[in-house]
Amino acid sequence: MNSTRAGLGRPASGVVGRWWLGLFGLAAAVELTGVALDAPAVQWAAKPLLAPLLLGWLLAAGRRWDPVATGLVCATAGDVALLVPGSTAFLLGMGCFLGTQVAFLTAFLRHRRPPAPAVAGYLAMWVAGNALLWGRLGDLRLPVLGYSLALTLMAAAGWGVSRRVAAGGALFLLSDLLIGVEATGVRLPGHGLWVMTTYLAALLLITTGWAGRRQHRVGPPRVDPAQPRAATSDSGATVDGRSLT
Repeated sequence: MNSTRAGLGRPASGVVGRWWLGLFGLAAAVELTGVALDAPAVQWAAKPLLAPLLLGWLLAAGRRWDPVATGLVCATAGDVALLVPGSTAFLLGMGCFLGTQVAFLTAFLRHRRPPAPAVAGYLAMWVAGNALLWGRLGDLRLPVLGYSLALTLMAAAGWGVSRRVAAGGALFLLSDLLIGVEATGVRLPGHGLWVMTTYLAALLLITTGWAGRRQHRVGPPRVDPAQPRAATSDSGATVDGRSLT
């Protein structure tokens, strides 16, 4: 990663950062192997490490703890819960990932509001998707309705951060949509691999995109009272040439 966090310290690259991402890639490969072989023991060895390794990279990149970091912790809890069979564990996992979506959404909205067309488009997809799955979800209807709304808003809000984060949000939505389709009794060929591949790509894109985002300041720039103001001419150009209005 060569992107530098504007005004927030050292670059998000470096030997330490590459080690974190390398370990994430290794854990992801082991996890996908476990999914392909339907080997729960292999998945238990790798899946709980995925989000923590990205969290380690985020903190190694010089980021302070923020809602995205909290979201990765919630994702870890959700990953562990979904390794346990049964509907109770599934609902617990959904609750943990709801925390992930709310945390990501909070971070993205604090950064900048997404464009209205992105929000409208995602909400239209949310309505259509729930309408198609509603009759097949049974007791999961209301939990899926609430969770999918948070997920959809998170994906839409990603468009206010960067293209990388927006792509990660879209892949997260796709991954969970595949899980929702499975809950209706429809299982696509290679279903598990598609779910995990899109999920892993989503977490990676969101985390690295968030760390490399450009800073956005709402309103006029803050002025340090300790610094002398540059006198301006009637044309709006400063005397020392540092800014133009």
